[in-house]
Amino acid sequence: MKILAIGDLVGENSIEKLKKDLRNIQEAEDIDFTVVNAENVSGGMGITTKSFNQLKNMNIDVITMGNHTWGKKDIFSFIDDDKLIRPANYSKGIPGHGYTIVEKGEKKIAVINLIGRTDMGVLSDNPFTCMDNILKNIDADVIIVDFHAEATAEKLAMSYYLDGKISVIFGTHTHIQTADEKVLPKGTGYITDIGMTGPINSVIGMDIDASLKRFVTSLPERYKLAGGECMLNGVVFELDDVTNKAKKVYRIRT
Repeated sequence: MKILAIGDLVGENSIEKLKKDLRNIQEAEDIDFTVVNAENVSGGMGITTKSFNQLKNMNIDVITMGNHTWGKKDIFSFIDDDKLIRPANYSKGIPGHGYTIVEKGEKKIAVINLIGRTDMGVLSDNPFTCMDNILKNIDADVIIVDFHAEATAEKLAMSYYLDGKISVIFGTHTHIQTADEKVLPKGTGYITDIGMTGPINSVIGMDIDASLKRFVTSLPERYKLAGGECMLNGVVFELDDVTNKAKKVYRIRT
């Protein structure tokens, strides 16, 4: 089995890039299952009904979110859709679900969304103990985790905590693809961050001039989306069909 994880969609132009490249990647890489992080897809923060419906019409199995889950109020009208998950360690009682299980062929595939607690500016429960509780209550052949977190150390710690318990864990949120893809000692595929699908000439998807003004002057400057050509960042995880453990992990950029 081959799993494709595509990094944080930033802005509506990222949807056009995905429309252009997704099918070609899936066919060229013989992809069986696709996960896309879309927490920044609408205006750079959150997801609208229009964007969600566009993504649902593509060959995407699960859409994950992050710290900007509630950035667009539209989400409350479709938060319970089976294809969409938000961080599982958000406070109890909020709408939506933190994981889903999809049957693909003879496999039950669980996808879990978590959010980190280091420098995220979001109140959330402990992602480590949250994962313990989820693993006790799910029955799946393949388990995939999108860990939406800022700190590389937190992501790496989580990967070793879950090594051998799940098939795949990938980081999202920083919008910068890392070069540390690997198979961990007990068979879990890992990368610290899968990167961004959004404007190439930008500061993590945002307009360069506006971003520079914030850093140079320390004055509050409203972020705005960058324009121009987009890139697509993603990672492919190849699993053993018998053990469901990772055999190979490699990056994609178009």
